[in-house]
Amino acid sequence: MPASQLILALETSCDETAAAVVELREGRMLVRSETVITQDAVHAEFGGVVPELASRAHLEKLTPAIRAALQQAGVAPSDLAAVAAGHRPGLIGSLLVGTSAAKAFAWTIGKPFLGVDHVQAHLAACHLNDSPPAYPAIGLVASGGHTHILSMPDALHATVIARTRDDAAGEAFDKAASILGLGWPGGPMIERAAVTGNAQAFPFEGGRFAGSADFSFSGLKTAVLYAVRGVPSAPNRPPRPPPPPLDAQRVADLAASFQRAVVRALETGLRRAFETNPSASLIAGGGVVRNQAVRAMLAKVASDHGASLHLAQAQHCTDNAAMIGALAALRLAAGEHDALSLSAEPFSLLSRA
Repeated sequence: MPASQLILALETSCDETAAAVVELREGRMLVRSETVITQDAVHAEFGGVVPELASRAHLEKLTPAIRAALQQAGVAPSDLAAVAAGHRPGLIGSLLVGTSAAKAFAWTIGKPFLGVDHVQAHLAACHLNDSPPAYPAIGLVASGGHTHILSMPDALHATVIARTRDDAAGEAFDKAASILGLGWPGGPMIERAAVTGNAQAFPFEGGRFAGSADFSFSGLKTAVLYAVRGVPSAPNRPPRPPPPPLDAQRVADLAASFQRAVVRALETGLRRAFETNPSASLIAGGGVVRNQAVRAMLAKVASDHGASLHLAQAQHCTDNAAMIGALAALRLAAGEHDALSLSAEPFSLLSRA
């Protein structure tokens, strides 16, 4: 393997148009450049991502993003060792934009193409600009679309220990923020509101399943909804009293209590995972891992189990191309690549495991 390999990586799975150049040099992963063009303004008025608008925006923004990433890195196409794209999971129209562009680019310059699983790439982000984690490891992906705890014997293989059966943790944050009138995206809004709130004010808890470590977050959303709008009255029963007014302090208390419930659910799952899968490291990525309460919990869990902690940097927790490049670089170093016939897919293989 050459001492240094450069990979152009593209990410268009949802509502971020991203390109990056990642370098694998002497076992270290370096981000040479990255460009992220957000679509927040496109989707904000709808309170969530509109798939058709997202794919159209990717078509408009991907070529400028690629040019910017190559220019910032000072890299010519001929310098690249491979071209990669997130090809699953995500919005199929958005995925097709990125995978088609990556395949065309790779074919044009005569270099390998790699399709990357977005969920697993969130964990590969922990390799960026850091010492590689020791394996075996416990991995947590907590994002707007996925919540998985994984057992990882190495960086390229993972077995699902637990997953959400309904809403992902990030999706629950978005829905709770919407109910509280805090805006979108919900994660940062909930975290900001929770700062002045009493996390013990409401006894929220994530759902549990007998004999399983899986998560359920949809009930948390419903609990917040009832606290804000009141519990619906049963047929042929006297009407229930209305809830107290939703003033600023009540919003803060609800946000803090909700956040605490999500953190506790993730912590419980991780501690169970370490009990059955002793591991050298705890690694985590995904948008929810930007939350400071989550990061503090992860540090405590790792310390309690004698594991080293490796977290994706804040800018690499949300959807980005650098994490796609990181996983692609690890695969390329292992001698892997994909055929140009590889299809975009809406689901992760980890979601089917």
